[in-house]
Amino acid sequence: MSQVLLLQSLFILCSFTQVSSASFMKNLVTRWMMYKDECLQNNSRESPVTGLVCNRTFNKYACWPDGLPNTTVSVPCPWYLPWYRTVQQGLVYLDCDAGGQWAKQSNASECELNDPVQKDMQYYGKVLGQFRTMYTVGYSLSLGALVLALGILVAFRKLHCMRNNIHMNLFASFILRASSILIKDVLLDRPHLNIDPDITTDLDMEQLMKNETAIGCRVAMVMMQYSVIANSYWLLVEGIYLHNLLAVTFLTEGNHLGVYLCIGWGAPLIFVLPWIIVKYLYENENCWEQNLNMEYWWIIRSSILLAVLINFLIFIHIIKILMSKLRAHQMRYSDYKLRLAKSTLTLIPLLGSHLVLFSFVTDESTSNGANSLRLTKLFIDLFFSSFQGLLVAILYCFVNKEVQSEIVKRWKRWKLGKDIEEEYRHTYSNTVHVPTSVLVHHAPAKSDVTHMTSALPCPEEKNLLRLSCQNGTGIREKGCLQSISPPQEGAQVEEPTLGHNESNL
Repeated sequence: MSQVLLLQSLFILCSFTQVSSASFMKNLVTRWMMYKDECLQNNSRESPVTGLVCNRTFNKYACWPDGLPNTTVSVPCPWYLPWYRTVQQGLVYLDCDAGGQWAKQSNASECELNDPVQKDMQYYGKVLGQFRTMYTVGYSLSLGALVLALGILVAFRKLHCMRNNIHMNLFASFILRASSILIKDVLLDRPHLNIDPDITTDLDMEQLMKNETAIGCRVAMVMMQYSVIANSYWLLVEGIYLHNLLAVTFLTEGNHLGVYLCIGWGAPLIFVLPWIIVKYLYENENCWEQNLNMEYWWIIRSSILLAVLINFLIFIHIIKILMSKLRAHQMRYSDYKLRLAKSTLTLIPLLGSHLVLFSFVTDESTSNGANSLRLTKLFIDLFFSSFQGLLVAILYCFVNKEVQSEIVKRWKRWKLGKDIEEEYRHTYSNTVHVPTSVLVHHAPAKSDVTHMTSALPCPEEKNLLRLSCQNGTGIREKGCLQSISPPQEGAQVEEPTLGHNESNL
């Protein structure tokens, strides 16, 4: 019903609002339960009415007495509504049909919000629900692409170098971030965020008031905070590596992987562990998803801002280095401008430079009526953060020429193996059905034997040939020995061409 959706939007708004949302939510649920208990007690005191009537009930929004068929019953607006003072003179209407059944939809237009501030809050909650759908799609797509990209980089050993090792850890941090956020949303989607017609027992409402304080929900919140910080610091590692590669030419790659691992996976613990202690001691409420004291939230926020600012300075320095290198090549202005723009756009998702746009627009600065700025900041942050993993996987794996070359080589090798196996089966089956007299008078020439040797390189195939000779298929022993022996030195043997660098396979 529309009234249920109205309450649901309030609860969604509470889940996104940072300040005093927990107390507001508890107060709303407490008043709702008090209204429900009062309705049930009043209905139980009155004796049941005989005859055809619409039975007294509580439809999760308002309390209804018995209604006569073909009438419209009206009751005052429920007093648990946060804006009840502005609508206390209003009524909500519900039709009772001729069969003694209540209509599914009631008319609560007189109980709707009249205060512009309250209407803005309701609209704000609906927009946040749409944002959640958007970033859920983004993180789901990113998760699938990142898992595939990480599997490709792990499977091809030739791609294992310092640069791709850092990429693999960055992909892993994106995967951990997307997974933890999606899991957190699933856990927070329990009854404490929604009032719907399926909630019919007091036990469900008790779970609603407890607000899911299970340990699993808090573990998911901790993992989400850790993964977000780890993702930011692996973006920082990418910036440090590129800077060292372009500006510090005397450093060697092999001695710094351990340092990069400590920065990417170890540094976030420096900030997450104090946050856990503070939340447990001073804000041990609900699922730890709300920040009642914004000073404690700065433990997490400062770590992310530090990584974003350092990476942005590295990004600016790398762009300057690229500009100087492009000028040194004395290329035309149009080519220079195009290559510089291409390099810049490629580096932005890898280094997370877009995060600096609203880094200094805090929740406190947008809490006093600046809803438009707050929604703009949230949309940009959620959109780019959710789809960033997908973009990184595409740019640094799927369209990478080195990765594409290795995939093509692996495909050609697999296709060549299948062709050789098919050719062997066809040749061997024809040899078995040829009469012995023909084989005796038409022994294979030396060039044919050499070609057979190159076409049948597998040891299992040589054993089959040896067995056919020993079973007396008619080929002379010398010929059999030639067919299974390696080619003489200097003989011309045809080998299939797999492209450049096939020796490394």
